[in-house]
Formats: sequence, structure tokens, C-alpha cells
Amino acid sequence: MPSAQTRTQCALCRDAEPLPFAFSYAFQPIVDVRAGQIFAHEALVRGPDGEPANSVLSRVTADNCYRFDQACRAKAIEIAARLKMRSRLSINFLPNAIYRPELCIRSTLEAAQRHDFPVEQIIFETVEGEQISDGKWLAEILTEYKRIGFKTAIDDFGAGFAGLNLLADFQPDLVKLDMGLIRGIDQSASRRAIVTGVVSMCTALAIDVIAEGIETADEARCLSDLGIRLMQGYWFGRPRFEGVVTEDELPLAM
Repeated sequence: MPSAQTRTQCALCRDAEPLPFAFSYAFQPIVDVRAGQIFAHEALVRGPDGEPANSVLSRVTADNCYRFDQACRAKAIEIAARLKMRSRLSINFLPNAIYRPELCIRSTLEAAQRHDFPVEQIIFETVEGEQISDGKWLAEILTEYKRIGFKTAIDDFGAGFAGLNLLADFQPDLVKLDMGLIRGIDQSASRRAIVTGVVSMCTALAIDVIAEGIETADEARCLSDLGIRLMQGYWFGRPRFEGVVTEDELPLAM
């Protein structure tokens, strides 16, 4: 049974007033370069008229972050369904805004059912830059999401909290390499060696690797040679406000 503290915290999300600001989403493709197909679209928060993410995130506070996290999930699913998105949908979430994973996920499941969006097409991805002091708590959240049927992804692997200790406690479906490792990898032997090691480790753990932040054809070719098939970045498509990149828009050289 939920504790009194948990019931109080969940009531803050359920019973509080609506958020005092509006927001929407842009979507950026994650491409399977071997198949020549779009694997997923990552939902990236924007202002209601396409303003940069910071115009929204700067208004998220300790008092409204729980409501914001819940509203983000429902909004991303709503727009993806309206766009008739056929790929997977990657939704960022705020681990620090979750008290009980099995309770906090209810509104997401309701949104998926309401908009007829398959749960198995949803990926939950840790938010870039979110500071987590308790890696085991994050592993518990992701384990519950995976049990329900969602795909899970660790963002920014190789930077910040997303390191080896987390993988020891939980093996997500996907790991996204930090773009700092990707930038100029075709000209950096040290970066290639590190990425080769991460790919080998993830292969042994049955984890797919996504390389993000790819801006050139040379970076994409190099990463493909290193065994990475899932890629994201401006080379494949910029985030599109309330729209999706189609496969016939992808670069021919993949």
C-alpha cells in the first residue's frame, strides 16, 4: 500500500491546478542505417509556437515538475497519434519527479489507450542533464517501465551519472552515446577506441546503441564501421515542430 507521503505526493499531481504555461513538441528521427528506415522519433519539448526548449524548461520548478512530467508524456503521445506516427516514440522523463513508478505511469497508459497509441512503441529515455544522486532508484524506475512493456533508454552514456554502475544494476533496451564522444569521431582514434569498447560491452548485454549528434556523412560512415546501426543527428534530420521527417527525406548516402 502506498505510504502517506506517497499518497500526498501523488495528490499533488492529480489535484493541483493546470500548468501555468503551454508547450508542444518537435520530433527528431532516429534512423536505422542498415535498414534505411526510421527507428523512432524523439519528442523534444518546445514552446507552443515552436520556441526553444529553454523557454519552457526555465518555467519548470520544484512545485510543478511532477505535473510537468506527467503532462509531457500525455502531450507527446497525443501529438504522435495525431501525426499517425508509425515509428517508435521516445519520450524524455524526469526521474526526480517520480515517487512510485507503478503509480506515476498510470496517466501515460491512459493517454496511450485514449489515443490508440501502442505501448510497445513507446521508449522512455532519461532526460539529458538530469542529475540523479541515486542510481539504484533510476534502475528501479526503468525496471518497472520495462516490466509494463515500454522500451527504455539511457541518454548521454559516457557523461554525468549515466555510467557503468548504472548498467550493473539495470540493462536498458537502448544506450545513447553522449554526443561529445561522437563529434569528429572519424578523425579521433581515442574516440573510436572508446566507442568500440562500449559497443562490445552493450552487445554482450543485449543492449542496442544509438549514436546521437551526428552532423556529417564521415561521422555516420565511421560509426557504421564500428558496428552502430541506430543514429540521430542533423545529418539525418533536424527536429521538426509538430511534424515528422519521412523516410524519403533521409540522406541517400547511409
